[in-house]
Amino acid sequence: MKTSIEITLMPLNNNYKEIIKSFILSIRNEGFEILENPLSTQIYGDFGPLMEMLVQKIKTAFANADGIMINLKIVKGYRINYKADF
Repeated sequence: MKTSIEITLMPLNNNYKEIIKSFILSIRNEGFEILENPLSTQIYGDFGPLMEMLVQKIKTAFANADGIMINLKIVKGYRINYKADF
């Protein structure tokens, strides 16, 4: 099933820029379509493989630093081409 996920990673420490950069770099070459902006990262792909990859990447982020908060918005469907019509 096609899935769209928005991730917001919020490290609650002084080294937040490096933690965010490392997380984004780790998911870039995983074979999913990714859109990045200053507030969040959107990932698009098949639900199972996408969630398996995210679980591993989140585990690694949690293991490497304290005070990591992650928000996920998960939408069933492939929303990469969504354009507001208003």
